[in-house]
Amino acid sequence: CRPPSSPSLSWPPGLRSPALPRAVACARGRSAKRDVAAKRLRSRSPRMDATTGDFTALQKAVKQMATKAGTEGLVHGIKNPELRQLLTEIFMKDPEQQEFMQAVREVAVSLQPVFEKRPELLPIFKQIVEPERVITFRVSWLDDAGNLQVNRGFRVQYSSAIGPYKGGLRFHPSVNLSIMKFLAFEQIFKNSLTTLPMGGGKGGSDFDPKGKSDAEVMRFCQSFMTELQRHISYVQDVPAGDIGVGAREIGYLFGQYKRITKNYTGVLTGKGQEYGGSEIRPEATGYGAVLFVENVLKDKGESLKGKRCLVSGAGNVAQYCAELLLEKGAIVLSLSDSQGYVYEPNGFTREQLQAVQDMKKKNNSARISEYKSDTAVYVGDRRKPWELDCQVDIAFPCATQNEIDEHDAELLIKHGCQYVVEGANMPSTNEAIHKYNKAGIIYCPGKAANAGGVAVSGLEMTQNRMSLNWTREEVRDKLERIMKDIYDSAMGPSREYNVDLAAGANIAGFTKVADAVKAQGAV
Repeated sequence: CRPPSSPSLSWPPGLRSPALPRAVACARGRSAKRDVAAKRLRSRSPRMDATTGDFTALQKAVKQMATKAGTEGLVHGIKNPELRQLLTEIFMKDPEQQEFMQAVREVAVSLQPVFEKRPELLPIFKQIVEPERVITFRVSWLDDAGNLQVNRGFRVQYSSAIGPYKGGLRFHPSVNLSIMKFLAFEQIFKNSLTTLPMGGGKGGSDFDPKGKSDAEVMRFCQSFMTELQRHISYVQDVPAGDIGVGAREIGYLFGQYKRITKNYTGVLTGKGQEYGGSEIRPEATGYGAVLFVENVLKDKGESLKGKRCLVSGAGNVAQYCAELLLEKGAIVLSLSDSQGYVYEPNGFTREQLQAVQDMKKKNNSARISEYKSDTAVYVGDRRKPWELDCQVDIAFPCATQNEIDEHDAELLIKHGCQYVVEGANMPSTNEAIHKYNKAGIIYCPGKAANAGGVAVSGLEMTQNRMSLNWTREEVRDKLERIMKDIYDSAMGPSREYNVDLAAGANIAGFTKVADAVKAQGAV
């Protein structure tokens, strides 16, 4: 949803007119009534003083417009007046943080029956929604030509109610505070569901490792860790990898931490096995998504054997999701990246998937279009695999947030999809989720389905503290048990409150954290 330009705003010569916050445009939706109201609000926008460049009045007006146009969609379907007021207050503070508000609303809607039964938890939700600490910092580094480059670094330490902050680091040009807050907020409940003692956090930078030399990535990571090390420790905050942060980046970050602090501790997870890493850590998120839906299918007397699956993405999550699907006898039809997707009409063979894995291992920036086989069909133009006109049983969005919108959901429904299993964080828009529910698709939310990664990170923390290494079989065994526990934890509230699996996961994750916050007081 792109924000509209506003002809009523006047800008100094040479400056492009910035768009209104995306929240305004998206909140308008497709309602003609709201569209007219938003146009009326825009027509009353004050002009910026071109001489002084005074944005104060303009910013105030934009915030008012965002609030008036945005809160209607934000509180739609929420009956509790106190919860409606709380969401409005949160939105008024940061109306431009679209991804964050999407995540908060999704959780708030599912918690309504809990607040009816336990109204004392609503003030606790208000406390949890505000992060304990938000850290932003400059990251200066030299490229190979000797030129100074500057990026922005983030660490959102959201909740330490049940353990030290835990969550990945993402290096990607799209990184901003809204995305960091949404990821950290989701991480609270995901970590809670694992039953391991981990709080929620997330961090990263708008640095793009793609196209950079190893030396440039190393210099950036060293500069990034020089500041981050002030705020982390193995008992305070334990980051891990995420998009753009793999074994190479974790190695550079850990090396710089060790050099500055002179401490060899498990301050990062996702490390190489040579220096304290765990077996199955790279595979954990993708494996976990498959293990989660396997538990769902078992409850219905089904299995993955013969199920036709669409997988998006081509990174670690997608690769290892596809790997375990093949091991379980499923048919993997697609892989993708931001430029397009590859379709194998008969499904990927183990050898074909290995070719993709080898290609990505050799060059992490390699495009999926570089994969070749006699049967593969490549579709570019930034198209997504959800459009494939073929029978689909399960969709595994494993790429990025909001990759499945309302239209994509309609296509999946049309092609017979019965399950959506989120390998990525919040890959489905709220409109898409509404379509799933209306069509009877079983929706397995990311905070439950992709918790395998943080679960094995927690196991790595345990191994580091105990100064031992478990075997691959031991770690996989523990991962399978954790994913079964997560499914059971989500199904308990689902049955108790007569809600879907996604709401059950939110309720289970929230109540554990809320009870801990309540016990610890207003801190």
